[in-house]
Amino acid sequence: MAIIHKATLTPKKPDLINAWLDSQSWAGQGSTEVLGTYRFDDPAGEVGVEVFLLRHAGQLLHLPLTYRGAPLPDHGGHLVGTLEHSVLGTRWVYDGTADEVALACFRQALEGEQEQAELEVWDEGRVVEHRPQQVLIFRETGGESEASEAAGGEQVLLTRVLGEEPEGTRRLLARYGGQQWVVAALA
Repeated sequence: MAIIHKATLTPKKPDLINAWLDSQSWAGQGSTEVLGTYRFDDPAGEVGVEVFLLRHAGQLLHLPLTYRGAPLPDHGGHLVGTLEHSVLGTRWVYDGTADEVALACFRQALEGEQEQAELEVWDEGRVVEHRPQQVLIFRETGGESEASEAAGGEQVLLTRVLGEEPEGTRRLLARYGGQQWVVAALA
């Protein structure tokens, strides 16, 4: 269950994301529109894993982010920025394509061992809302032989630009607004 606190964030996520994307050669420069999000639960309950579907500089992008309560050693080059969260304090925001927790969540989803998180909104220590999913995540199903293969040694490939589909033995798709895209694969 992903807990979303009623909180004030400074800067706001879209502003932080836009500034970071403008500095990435693969993303181009321009304005950012958040289309939808989905989340995974960190089994240890320490790291927030939120994934954005965005329109940025004329492209549709898939951007996994992680939120941490402390800096991640040796990941300074993958730091998107920091946020001040009125409930949780300072959050270090990382590019999820380089964060082991996010990659483990995608691997587990690709192997059918983890679903996207249900969303609960909390205010002052209690649940006040169950938020509906904006983006639905599902595994592309194959035959029985594919389902029985061990995937432990395969690499998780994440899509950055939607429509550029990674090849792999298992694929994870995101559905939003009547469209769907491959967002991850095991190769």
